[in-house]
Amino acid sequence: MSRRASVTIRTRHDEPGRLARALRPDNTDEMETGVDGDTLVTTIERDSTSGLQATADDYVVNLEVALEVLDRGASGTVDSTDGRGRASDAAHNTNTTTNE
Repeated sequence: MSRRASVTIRTRHDEPGRLARALRPDNTDEMETGVDGDTLVTTIERDSTSGLQATADDYVVNLEVALEVLDRGASGTVDSTDGRGRASDAAHNTNTTTNE
């Protein structure tokens, strides 16, 4: 019998849909992100607890950055580019997540 390790991370936010859209490009195949009311819900499943820990850690770092950007963006203090083009440019949207 094969066991999988999983975790569900719930994050309340005024705009959980925007937060989900900001995070989804970095999701791996083992991750599912959705919205439940005012809560962003992300479930991660991996074959090992060490893999789960690594993926969850990466996700939390991405979450912290997304929260900061969205919160600063709401106050008008964040520029919409990083000097390499618009964030919506295809060349800018690359998945840099590494799996075991």
